Amino acid sequence: MQFRMWSAGVLFLGSYAPLAFVLAAQDIKKALWGQPVCGWRGQFDCELQIFEHPWASLAAIVVTSAALWLTMYSMKAVRLKSEAEVLSAKPVPNDLINYVFPYVVSFMGLSYGDPQKLAGFFVFLVLLFLITYRSGQILMNPVLIAFGWRLYEVDIAVGGKQVRKTVRALKQGKLLPGKQLIEDVQEVYLMGDP
Repeated sequence: MQFRMWSAGVLFLGSYAPLAFVLAAQDIKKALWGQPVCGWRGQFDCELQIFEHPWASLAAIVVTSAALWLTMYSMKAVRLKSEAEVLSAKPVPNDLINYVFPYVVSFMGLSYGDPQKLAGFFVFLVLLFLITYRSGQILMNPVLIAFGWRLYEVDIAVGGKQVRKTVRALKQGKLLPGKQLIEDVQEVYLMGDP
């Protein structure tokens, strides 16, 4: 199964939900730091517009959080149609460098109030997406790790043990030798217990 461009884009966007929260925290008005958000002075008094750029902050949070939710829902909805025998499995360290750069950039002066830097950052993310998508690495998503998914290098036997191969596999939880249900998604096998 191959990801379509739009579904890969959703997966990629969802991986940056934490970045949207980081940028939103950096966008909180300086005057509000150290003050209560709501107070009681004979009436209920709340400051609702806490962001310098509320539309950008909230839109980024909503879009990336929705993409993350859709990613998690989709990962659970994939039908594992085939069966394989896992002969051995070892965890593989995830290549996090592609996802670390945008977080580092966010602490180097990126803000919603600077459209030139924001446009450059957007171009960077588009190029990063294209490289990740074309290289077949779209499922190498560190946010999945936070939800219990792990990447493995697995020796499997398929087709009644007549075909043996070494593959990369994602499984939520620990992967042990034995029977597993599998589905090939862009050169990474999703695995689940039968």
